[in-house]
Amino acid sequence: MILKSINYWCYPGGFAGTLTAGEFARKAKRDGFEAVELCIGGEGILTPNTTRAEAEDLVAQVEAEGLKVGSIASGLYWNNCLGHPDSAKRAAGLDELKKMARITGWMGCRTLLTIVGAVDVFFLPDREVHDEAGLMERATEGLKEVLPVAEEAGVILGLENVWNKILLTATEMRDYIDSFGSKNLGAYVDVGNVLPFGYPDQWLRTLGPRVAGIHFKDFRKAVGTDAGFVDLLEGDVDWPAVVRAIQDIGYEGPVVAEMIPLYRHHPEVRCANTSRAMDAILGRG
Repeated sequence: MILKSINYWCYPGGFAGTLTAGEFARKAKRDGFEAVELCIGGEGILTPNTTRAEAEDLVAQVEAEGLKVGSIASGLYWNNCLGHPDSAKRAAGLDELKKMARITGWMGCRTLLTIVGAVDVFFLPDREVHDEAGLMERATEGLKEVLPVAEEAGVILGLENVWNKILLTATEMRDYIDSFGSKNLGAYVDVGNVLPFGYPDQWLRTLGPRVAGIHFKDFRKAVGTDAGFVDLLEGDVDWPAVVRAIQDIGYEGPVVAEMIPLYRHHPEVRCANTSRAMDAILGRG
């Protein structure tokens, strides 16, 4: 059965890294989730410098609440990444990604959400624009260096479609992944992020066995900006088509709610509402 999961950032304290793994799991279980996605940050409960013993303790905290750590994400890629034109930031991104791959393996997770770079960042308007061709060349070289580490850790680097103006179609993503010839490189499909550029069910079918992770978000195409992200079932995602595609490609990993930013008031209400919407989407009542 596909596990219904939720991202660490969806609860207060997640972005700051101050929410403990145990408390996160308790809240997620209360809201009806079966798994969680922990996030690696620059500080907080999980960072690139987390030791194996510390990582295993975080898993134990989650499992003590009856939940599973299903996948790992990170927001560090917006500062340091494989495709960055600055050599120092590129080297830091390479080092961080290797460490994160090892941590993901220590935590018994199959997938690490991976962002190799961005031409621009929609929520950082003052950030400089990076050249697409140079970014992809640098990212490719970096991935070739990281993939042996991911293979040793038993981890798939799941490339996310995240409004970064690269790999904008499913066929581009498919062909790029295939160019490496590695079972440790896949796609992390965010169904809400896809909508301005295509159809999430088509992305899932085109990527097929390459799909290593799925984020559930919803989006209103008429808005067209980041203000268009809305609660599940309030946007334009064709959820029956998405579920059919998930079933048809044989995806068996968790589906992860990533509902950010938080509500201004009573933010945990969104998590509970999200769980109920996911039950409906997945045909669980």
